Amino acid sequence: MRHRGLAELLKRELSTGEAEPTAALLRELQHVKRAKQFSRSEFIKMCRWKSSRAIQHYRRNTTAAIRRTSREVLRTRNERRRMELLTRLQGVSVPTASAILTLIDPERYGVIDIRAWQLLFQIGAVEKKPGGVGFAFADWDRYLAILREHARALHVPVRRVELTLFEYHRKTQKGRLYNQRASRSGKG
Repeated sequence: MRHRGLAELLKRELSTGEAEPTAALLRELQHVKRAKQFSRSEFIKMCRWKSSRAIQHYRRNTTAAIRRTSREVLRTRNERRRMELLTRLQGVSVPTASAILTLIDPERYGVIDIRAWQLLFQIGAVEKKPGGVGFAFADWDRYLAILREHARALHVPVRRVELTLFEYHRKTQKGRLYNQRASRSGKG
């Protein structure tokens, strides 16, 4: 099984912690889980942390819509429902929704990201979408299961596993991040 390679990589390369801007944002958002809601300002900060490209779309969401969505997201324990609710907000894709969940609860979540996914594909832990783009709920669910499995084995937060994958890919990447061949295995 090719997961063995991932376990070895994680043991050898395990990230030691967050960069200060991310650590500061995590501290700032610690109250959100207890409060069971986040503000419009917090929503925009979380989305910008993942990607500032869609900032005009994030800003189109009203305070009321964000509050209502955040309350529902933090009330349900159903992962699919959380993702559905978050991705209904303007500008929020599956990766951005995963970033929001990660910033609120880094013990249980990690960001689905092109770098981490491409590395998992190279290792053989995932078998589709080698380019690491166009994620749907099923992709995120599979990805999260992999992260959680390894986080449990290492006794670390899920975010730490995801960050390790991200950092390792950035360190070892050859060529361009985007525009990689759509498929090396014929699967897409």
